[in-house]
Amino acid sequence: MPAMLSAHPIDVLVAGGGNAGLCAAMVASEAGARVLVLECAPRDFRGGNSRHTRNLRYMHEAPDEILTGAYPEEEFWQDLSRVTKGKTNEPLARLAIRFSAGVGRWMTDRGVRLQPPLEGTLHLGRTNAFFLGGGKALVNAYYRTAEHLGVEVVYQAEVAGLEVKDGAFSSANVVHEGREYRVAAKAFVAASGGFEANIPWLKESWGEVADNFIIRGTPYNQGRVLKALLAAGMKQVGDPKQCHAVAVDGRAPKFDGGIVTRVDAVPFGIVVNQDAVRFYDEGEDFWPKRYAIWGRLIAEQPGQIGHVIIDAKPIGKFMPTVFPPIVRNSIRELAEALKLDPGVLDTTVERFNRSVRPGTFDPGALDSCTTEGLDPPKSHWAVAIDRPPFSAYSLRPGITFTYLGVEVDRDARIFLKSGEPTRNLYAAGEIMAGNILGQGYLAGFGMTIGTVFGRIAGRKAAEHAAR
Repeated sequence: MPAMLSAHPIDVLVAGGGNAGLCAAMVASEAGARVLVLECAPRDFRGGNSRHTRNLRYMHEAPDEILTGAYPEEEFWQDLSRVTKGKTNEPLARLAIRFSAGVGRWMTDRGVRLQPPLEGTLHLGRTNAFFLGGGKALVNAYYRTAEHLGVEVVYQAEVAGLEVKDGAFSSANVVHEGREYRVAAKAFVAASGGFEANIPWLKESWGEVADNFIIRGTPYNQGRVLKALLAAGMKQVGDPKQCHAVAVDGRAPKFDGGIVTRVDAVPFGIVVNQDAVRFYDEGEDFWPKRYAIWGRLIAEQPGQIGHVIIDAKPIGKFMPTVFPPIVRNSIRELAEALKLDPGVLDTTVERFNRSVRPGTFDPGALDSCTTEGLDPPKSHWAVAIDRPPFSAYSLRPGITFTYLGVEVDRDARIFLKSGEPTRNLYAAGEIMAGNILGQGYLAGFGMTIGTVFGRIAGRKAAEHAAR
């Protein structure tokens, strides 16, 4: 372990070097605290899932330099309520929404450059600011700022255990380069993500089907800090099967494929399983409010695989993936390429086409193009699949992050199993997102939670350390 760890006392120890951890570290350092960040990944892969992000959703009462219109608190809250179906801690959710106001300027003051949505990113021009250069650029900007502030960072450092007594943190057992060290601090911030890359842990809830999951984010999110917190008597929150899970191209790598593997064509076609039949409403709502349920839906299908079928009309209306689609001149030929029953797929498409009712197609609105007499229906953007060539993407569940975590209060303090808040343990980001995300997802909201609660955790940890 670098000698600097024993040279001076540490005020705030942060586990995790992604967005939430860096926000906590910067705020704590700005408040005068001596901060150490433990990042389990090597330097070149630092940043956790934040490396793969591209935008953040924030509340605003009027247009700003990046976003159009207004996105007030109540509309933000209603959007979140719909996707979670009420499975959220409303006081914490509203806090995250309210405290997101002004976050764009806060980020740019710390080196992040923002831009309006890219062409093809649906319905986000009013709600989400994009990072120029993507999540990697954001992470690098935050590291530069943190290091300029005096924050110390140790890479390839994993928390193996925590020393907690009577609700107070005293030290962490940290493994670095094969050796274990005891690192003491006045306050501890857990910002180390979920456990989505830990396949054995996923299998405890999902069973053997988890072997077919693709982990679209970092392979370093093994959940070790979460396990350490739970073993130390912290209160658990969230369903272990709930997660941010999107439909990704089945050819994506097992780990770290990132956002380019996501398939956004679903609202413009139909999705069938291995039996060549539909199983859900592809036009239920705007894609940024529904895309994160498709991973779970596909996980429940035979073989954990689905196929999105489109014709020539929507090409260019959605963000392309890194992989090209499978293209054929007829539905039967497409079925053969996908190893589906050609007759069944042909019937599925014909039945869908017959059910489509006339309407005005508008990808920017909940339009009037719907189906009638079809189960499941397609509520919007229902247009006949009849113009060759026909294209398909085979889909797998792409797990971004898990919602099982630790319960916190509005000061980001972690609760003990007894229901009492700890004295100096705080959490931010994915490791506590399950307080707000009981299910479902809003595009860019994970970064909102990490930024808001990272700033709260950093400020409160610094205040505690200064006592």
